[in-house]
Amino acid sequence: MAPITEVEGRRLALSNLEKVLYPATGFTKAEVLHYYATVADVLLPHLRDRPVSFLRYPDGPDGQVFFTKNVPPGTPDWVTTAEVPRSEGPARMVLVQDLPSLMWAANLVTEFHTHQWLIGDPGQADRIVFDLDPGAPATIVQCCEVAVWLRERLAADGIEAYAKTSGSKGLHLLAAVRGASSDQVSEYAKRLAVEAEKAMPRLVLHRMTRSLRPGKVFVDWSQNAARKTTATPYTLRARPEPSVSAPVTWDEVETCRSPGALALAAPDIGPRIQDHGDLLAPLLEGAHAGPLP
Repeated sequence: MAPITEVEGRRLALSNLEKVLYPATGFTKAEVLHYYATVADVLLPHLRDRPVSFLRYPDGPDGQVFFTKNVPPGTPDWVTTAEVPRSEGPARMVLVQDLPSLMWAANLVTEFHTHQWLIGDPGQADRIVFDLDPGAPATIVQCCEVAVWLRERLAADGIEAYAKTSGSKGLHLLAAVRGASSDQVSEYAKRLAVEAEKAMPRLVLHRMTRSLRPGKVFVDWSQNAARKTTATPYTLRARPEPSVSAPVTWDEVETCRSPGALALAAPDIGPRIQDHGDLLAPLLEGAHAGPLP
């Protein structure tokens, strides 16, 4: 029988705690749960009021990996859910609002993916995101070069950008915005991606065409669409090691010289939070959020 634990008054059955989910390092499900409990104070604000899509990998990244967008069967009635508009009709999704909900979701073994809008106003974007994805032999080193250009370009429009690793091979840029729909933010992000390609044609690509991507950084602007989601800050990823989509400083981005320089895993995150706090906290406060030009 799965052990029962109590989290802030909610009873949770936590299963298969000894299962190794990341064979490359021996990282177990118990360690996954411990990681999420440890980072809850910085993770939860980035999840709160945002419908969550779960990328589940209950047998580890080498097993079955699948997206769950609708409320999973067996979801406790105390987990908050909300109706979300979709082109095919409204659907009901989970909102991870508190520590018990986070630990329940972590027990499913999942990556957390969230929209760039809040449930209170799904028509209005409050964030803009650029997913910088390198095509081999390009690496995160080239992503960092592109990120610096985009940071300066956004700053020219009065928008302050923040960086985090994707938890895979790339980099994400995030910024707070206001007064714009998801369609308007997508159009603006595409415009900047096109500008980046014109400024650095040997390095940047704004189109998804696979045949064009080797050696270049694809600036994916499309994740700003209302229906799209992006890996939430501090989520674990379904990779061979327990890598994390983790905030990084601009100094780390500017001095990145090797592909492994920004490879951050679960054991690294606690000490980084102690040193830096949440580097993405200004996004939560809407700091430097500006209207799109």
